Amino acid sequence: MSAPYTPFTRRHEGICSGPFGFLNPTIRKLPFNTQPVATHSSEEPLKGEGDDATKPPKKAELRAEDVQREFRTRDNRKGRHAIFVVPEIVNSPKYLTPPATNTLKEVLKGIWRMFSIYPYWDVSYLVAIVFTLGSVVWCINAFFVWLPLQSPSTEFKDEITSAGGISAFIGATIFEFGSILLMIEAVNEKRSDCFGWAVEEVLEERGLLRLRPDSCTHHHGNKKNLVGKGKALKSKPPLDTAMAPKDQPSSSSASTRTWIWFPTSHELRTHYLKEVGFLACLSQMIGATVFWISGFTALPPIYDRLTSTAAQNGAYWAPQVIGGSGFVISGTLFMLETQRKWYLPAPRVLGWHIGAWNLIGGIGFTLCGALGFASANSGCVYQGSLATFWGSWCFLIGSIIQWYESLDKHPVAVKEVEGNVS
Repeated sequence: MSAPYTPFTRRHEGICSGPFGFLNPTIRKLPFNTQPVATHSSEEPLKGEGDDATKPPKKAELRAEDVQREFRTRDNRKGRHAIFVVPEIVNSPKYLTPPATNTLKEVLKGIWRMFSIYPYWDVSYLVAIVFTLGSVVWCINAFFVWLPLQSPSTEFKDEITSAGGISAFIGATIFEFGSILLMIEAVNEKRSDCFGWAVEEVLEERGLLRLRPDSCTHHHGNKKNLVGKGKALKSKPPLDTAMAPKDQPSSSSASTRTWIWFPTSHELRTHYLKEVGFLACLSQMIGATVFWISGFTALPPIYDRLTSTAAQNGAYWAPQVIGGSGFVISGTLFMLETQRKWYLPAPRVLGWHIGAWNLIGGIGFTLCGALGFASANSGCVYQGSLATFWGSWCFLIGSIIQWYESLDKHPVAVKEVEGNVS
């Protein structure tokens, strides 16, 4: 049996919030107040650093007065560890931290990572890549079914029925595979705290504390295989082990499962079905599964045999409406998961934008199916095909942002006023 879920049980560690009072909180703000993992004296230089530990901080490092952590359930699923940094005030720094990651320079570095780093062992990265690939296929499909209506001279033989039907089947299948990975990611969230930052004492006159990415026990860091223990479980314990109260189980406990394929019924009742993120992933998978039916019936040999209006409505258009509705619900829940209140948008959070674009994409797919019931009307056919077009592009934008997010494991934001970190 896995260790109890701990992030929202330590009342002294932070204030919890979330969009729904009847579900688990989704955000927890934590003050950073701990001793360094290892202290070093002048006789014991920092291992691997040599004389660098005695040198002034690098220009890239930021002298900070305060550091705060914000735990989000979405970040937890993605293996991300966000911190707020309050710059030094009146020349009294306490910490040295990496620079903010939401600047233009750092964003460009993040974009470069998308084309230079391929962590195939990271399920969150695979989710993003699969949905990006599926969205590209749907964009191609949208050209097949909409462009001939917009510009008839561009149409080639059987473009809408054959090219459109086959690409729809491929796109729906890829979305289904991505949704399965999304559920696998959801049930393997970190069930105990993982701070994700190592702290060391800097050999300076002031005795600053330096924060560096490290000590993560999420499965995302396991490079040997997709399903297994995080690397930190095999080396040193994470920072949270030292911070946790004695009556709380350690995240490195031998009884903690680091990977599961199916949660138990008890876990479903007591935890997962109360998580906004899990419900969003579940809605996505149900929607994708029903939507796949319309992708299957879009194949020319099958669609050609749906000769009656009732058959087309039941086997082709209805699954699009039901499946698209699942996408709408999923995108909405993903947005709400990142918000402190259900009525307060969080436009400075990457996950919020991902949910928003997926919501719009789901509306497009749902609208296509709904207009399909009136396929005898040429105007409805055109608008339905157009809805597939812009809906596909919205899914692609959301998937690309999710790709960027999956590689940004340690976001840092300089915080001077109340707000969110991306």
